[in-house]
Amino acid sequence: MSISAIIAAAGSGERFGAGIPKALIQLADRTLLEHAISSLAPVVDQIIVTAPAGFEKQISELAGEGIVVVTGGATRSASVRNSLAVATGEYVLVHDAARALASTDVAMRVIAQLQSGEVAVVPAIAVVDTIKVSDGSGFVVSTPDRATLVSIQTPQGFKTSSLRDAHASGNDATDDAGLIEAAGGKVKVIRGEERAIKITTPADLNAALSYLGLGSDVRTGVGTDAHAFGQGRELWLAGLHWPDEQGVEGHSDGDVAAHAICDALGDLGSNFGTDRPEYAGASGTRLLQECAALVKKQGFAISNVSVQIIGNRPKIGKRRGEAITAISSALGGVQVSVSATTTDGMGLTGEGKGIAAIATALVYKQ
Repeated sequence: MSISAIIAAAGSGERFGAGIPKALIQLADRTLLEHAISSLAPVVDQIIVTAPAGFEKQISELAGEGIVVVTGGATRSASVRNSLAVATGEYVLVHDAARALASTDVAMRVIAQLQSGEVAVVPAIAVVDTIKVSDGSGFVVSTPDRATLVSIQTPQGFKTSSLRDAHASGNDATDDAGLIEAAGGKVKVIRGEERAIKITTPADLNAALSYLGLGSDVRTGVGTDAHAFGQGRELWLAGLHWPDEQGVEGHSDGDVAAHAICDALGDLGSNFGTDRPEYAGASGTRLLQECAALVKKQGFAISNVSVQIIGNRPKIGKRRGEAITAISSALGGVQVSVSATTTDGMGLTGEGKGIAAIATALVYKQ
């Protein structure tokens, strides 16, 4: 049997408050979307990801080759309908990127039920809280027997033709099984897993980190660096040589972006200060590599770093991709964000006397 998988990743992340699509939020060493892809890839023949409008290219680059990216709709149901149009499998799994820690095992158990002849299968866990139904005025109307209640998760599995028929109504539902139910179909419930929580808020992200064994050992750092321009030196910035720009003074090569990241990962002066002659003229790339080694020696791994370069020049935009690649490579392939800004004519950088950078880093215990 051929199986397609649809990963719903078009959510805005508004409730999370991250300012980016929720699927791009980092969970330890990978984004939520990457976690979801890695759990489904071993057991399906096709993966389709729904992306928020305007983020299709970024999602496609993140997902990698062989994964189909479609633009999501205004609702979750609309996004799934868009994906069903390109699904090639006889059966289809529909999964929420927000349930990033759902395992390959639960996907395999859903598939096994489809293979045995079920048309719709959903994983679920028992409800342990008492549930109340309230009216619009805030008064309790009834108390359902929690023994009959379950909390539904994803991935959910369907015969593709049946799910297409259910979506043909054009109705919306909070999950695809609801559309099957509305059409009179039978939905099989199987055992889910506690770790397949839906990550909606920062508190949920912390809970997810605890499932990865990282909840109590995630640490952040902030670093800064600034150098004045100096005559006769080449400019090295973000691991790159800028041949047409004036360089800066400094003990090493003066790469403020690399130095700020090193400062965020551990005190720059203590590790590579002017009292260490072996680092005279050292490249920012070398310092990043040695910082990564120091972090690893302490039993930690780098999840991601972000650096903002502050100055009137050079113009970072055209080489931003190169800068991300250079820094990421020096740190062992971690996620990197690079941005740039000016200070509107104020201070060292605004007056054109130098360049600065500020960086943040997230590390976790291995």
